[in-house]
Amino acid sequence: MRAEEFDKKFDDNQEDIVEYLDLSTLRRPNQETKSIQIDVPAWMIKSLDQEAKHIGISTQAVIKTWLAERIDQVAHQRAI
Repeated sequence: MRAEEFDKKFDDNQEDIVEYLDLSTLRRPNQETKSIQIDVPAWMIKSLDQEAKHIGISTQAVIKTWLAERIDQVAHQRAI
């Protein structure tokens, strides 16, 4: 399909264009993951595990959520 035809289908909202996209190469900007290693005291791991169990998510999800919240908080404070 030519780009002009694709653009027209998109602009005219004539049909769902998802079938024409290669979603296997889809990337979310600034959402790429990178692994890190961090050493923390055992009591922190125990507390993180307990929180994760309490709210029904993985320990990794707790850590990522708390980090994101803190980063947003710091960014907001700096913007004021």
